[in-house]
Amino acid sequence: MSGENVTLGSQTPLLVPAVGALVADARDRVGEFRGEWCGEWCLRPVTGGTEWTVAPEDVQPASPEQRLRAETARANARSRGEVL
Repeated sequence: MSGENVTLGSQTPLLVPAVGALVADARDRVGEFRGEWCGEWCLRPVTGGTEWTVAPEDVQPASPEQRLRAETARANARSRGEVL
């Protein structure tokens, strides 16, 4: 399903990100895209943990700054033994 266009009502089509792509939700949380379920997108924290769902229209690609913060957080968690 990655790379497909999804149309929500009369809105412009949304491009479904590839699994593992870093995206940010409306609350500025950055997560890895894990897939679509019942019309919502599942995101997983980059440092591991519980997935959350979000409406596709509330998701945007992570900015370079958000990507850097997320990748640094993952590296720090890995160095503490919190992430495999």
